[in-house]
Amino acid sequence: MFAGIERAVTAAAAVERLQSGMNVFVQGAAATPTPLLEALVQRSDIRDLRLYHLHLEGPVPFAAPEHCGRFRSTSLFTGPALRTPIAEGRADFIPVFLSDVPGLFTSGLIRLDAALVQLSPPDRHGYCSLGTSVDAARAAVDVAPLIIAEINCRMPRTHGHSAVPLERVAAFVCTDRALPERAPCEESEVDARIADFVSDLVEDRACLQLGIGSIPDAVARRLTHKSDLGIHTEMFSDGVMELTRAGVVTNRFKSIHPGRTVTSFVLGSRKLYDFVDDNPLVEFHPCDRTNDTSLIRKIERMVAINSALQIDLTGQVCADSLGHRIYSGIGGQMDFIRGAAVSRGGKPIIALPSTAANGTISRIVPELNPGAGVVTTRGHVHWVVTEFGAVNLHGLDLRQRGEALISIAHPDFRAELRQSLRNLKRFV
Repeated sequence: MFAGIERAVTAAAAVERLQSGMNVFVQGAAATPTPLLEALVQRSDIRDLRLYHLHLEGPVPFAAPEHCGRFRSTSLFTGPALRTPIAEGRADFIPVFLSDVPGLFTSGLIRLDAALVQLSPPDRHGYCSLGTSVDAARAAVDVAPLIIAEINCRMPRTHGHSAVPLERVAAFVCTDRALPERAPCEESEVDARIADFVSDLVEDRACLQLGIGSIPDAVARRLTHKSDLGIHTEMFSDGVMELTRAGVVTNRFKSIHPGRTVTSFVLGSRKLYDFVDDNPLVEFHPCDRTNDTSLIRKIERMVAINSALQIDLTGQVCADSLGHRIYSGIGGQMDFIRGAAVSRGGKPIIALPSTAANGTISRIVPELNPGAGVVTTRGHVHWVVTEFGAVNLHGLDLRQRGEALISIAHPDFRAELRQSLRNLKRFV
């Protein structure tokens, strides 16, 4: 119970305030307000509602084909539920750096009429929290004239720039439901070898950016012998929590936000959500701060660990699409790759398995697939790691880059890649 709970309504009543033709922000990841989305699609009277969002967790009912024309999804970073709608032309995608997303809303370039969010219950001062996802939700609730919320008693109250006064919420529904969880990924032999190489690049007192997935999870498991690590990242999962509990992450030597783990959102287990709940040593900030390259560069020994779908022999990194098919988004890769590159003692790392499709396709290729997005340019790339080694491309010419990348390609594809390099007149 909390002061103001008498204002609570049903989800159906809450979304009655939305009107056809509106631009609406939808909070994402573990904070996806699923009951509001489910109520929204039940409204047969609404049309031309444009929904802006990052990655959404759980059911995404508005993306179903039968709702085409009623709702138009626009992903700023996408996930499994929206890949097919985007590929089929039923939904849209905006390529944008994660650091630039809040500015789309605050500048009015994308005018928001409303925001659908999931909040923690208010504290004694009347402030709710954006909980597990501050990222672009901070800007959305600051500029949207209409805020409609799910107030979930299981949403953790997080510190940092996450407070939202209950009085700003026009309508809300109260829930008691579990947040979406992501269990730590099981580690494959390839993941293990990649993580061994990556962990060797991490020095004591380094500050890490790492995300979610089998490789970041495997890397985190191999850092237990390090000391005084820091965390400044756009997101983290259970691995960072375990390193903190083990005393490996202390944030003692961070020049920005010393003593604090800084993130924009989290996604993981219920243990992780309990870990960040009312934890003053974990700060949630909007992604135009966590991903601000001018801020990241001031953090010494910044190590940015990012993934890729494909990399060509010049070092161009595709991380957002499979050819023309959008897979995820630009996200924060370039924000952190560049920030780490100009950090004193920093290391920008692209880590990926050498093959895909059960070893039948090389991820290191002579040229990217037609339509593939270059997320990290050949001028920005430094360290590239596969299960066969780690190479630093910075300062290497095109011939040297090709040779270095071939050395960490899967042996089954090296001869073919060498021939391609010869055809490009870049092999001695």
